[in-house]
Amino acid sequence: MALIINNVNYKGKTVNVVADKGVIVSVGKRTRKAGASDTVIDGTALTLMPAFIDMHVHLREPGFEYKEDIVSGCMAAVKGGFSAVCCMPNTRPVTDNKYIVEYIIDRAKKADIVKVYPIAAITVGLEGKELTRMNALSEAGAVAFSDDGAPVSDSRMMRNALEYAGTFGYTVIEHCEDKSLVAGGVVNEGAVATRLGLPGITRAAEDVEIARNIVLAETLGVKVHIAHVSTEGGVQLIREAKKRGVKVTCETCPHYFALTDDILEGYDTAAKVNPPIREERDRQAIIRGIVDGTIDCIVTDHAPHSAADKAQGYLDAPSGISGLETSFAVSYTALVDCGYITLDKLSELMTYAPAKILSLPCGKIERGGVADLTLVDLNAAYAVDSSEFLSKGKNTPFNGYAVKGRVEYTIVGGKVKYSRR
Repeated sequence: MALIINNVNYKGKTVNVVADKGVIVSVGKRTRKAGASDTVIDGTALTLMPAFIDMHVHLREPGFEYKEDIVSGCMAAVKGGFSAVCCMPNTRPVTDNKYIVEYIIDRAKKADIVKVYPIAAITVGLEGKELTRMNALSEAGAVAFSDDGAPVSDSRMMRNALEYAGTFGYTVIEHCEDKSLVAGGVVNEGAVATRLGLPGITRAAEDVEIARNIVLAETLGVKVHIAHVSTEGGVQLIREAKKRGVKVTCETCPHYFALTDDILEGYDTAAKVNPPIREERDRQAIIRGIVDGTIDCIVTDHAPHSAADKAQGYLDAPSGISGLETSFAVSYTALVDCGYITLDKLSELMTYAPAKILSLPCGKIERGGVADLTLVDLNAAYAVDSSEFLSKGKNTPFNGYAVKGRVEYTIVGGKVKYSRR
């Protein structure tokens, strides 16, 4: 059964695309007559992109299925235009052994929606005391290592992790947060925190840990990936390190370049994230980092929670945004439609860069390329409605947010896995 996409815009040209057995067999003016079993899509007024890859999501399974499970998380991903997601290890039990890695892979294969790549823990139980068996975890299918949500605070332990990973070419993703500087804070330290009477988190809590990990990577000559960068200082530290040749890559999230902490007015816990949404100077620094290549990729840090969890007071509510279904539209609106970057650059940030960092296969719109594709309507203007999310988590500060750009189809392995039509 072949897939035929007719009259779709690709890089400013109208083309026809034919895929068979999960592989693109032609891209150009010519098409082929559809057979009875073929899937045909009219791509008129739509734009073709390689399907997105998110290297930082929380699927919550095993252990927190009331927040999200692998099936609902994959459904959210495919609606958001993603063909692949990499899930973080802060599950229960923690993804620190091969059996949990194998369980996640098996569940995802049975769901058969998007590709799911587990990220395993750096330390046993995310406790920062003992390294996991990275070799065994990698052999089981883990594509990277992180204690996301719980930084590896002990510098000796982090050095050991980077040396171990560097020996085998593994990627370590570090959540940069000095807990002693957080000191019970829940929002960005600044005027908004003072006005709301909420304890603030200094930017230094993030910047100090970014600096430490850069120094370790530079000393050892190994690579490190910095998760969800949110500060002006963090962007500058990474920019300077790259200029020196340090093997550092990094990511940010749509809420850091689309929002400021003014969103906290009203104490809406949907905007409570870690690291926190910061001020306009940080937002602008993140955008500059995207434009000049300091920031390598955009991720969602998709972190769904139940309504009951988020209904707690601001001090007690958990951090996290349900981000898979808004990522493209918010990014397109805040970056491309505003003239900061091109659509091709956004595609690089959301597909090619994460695939390169983790050595993952991704869709390439060329003959012989994997048919992982997304068709978007760049002219669609609408307001985000979280009640329509396929994720169990409806927690988003973008509810009601005016955006442009909507995913109409997501194709994984040559098969239509999501369609609005």
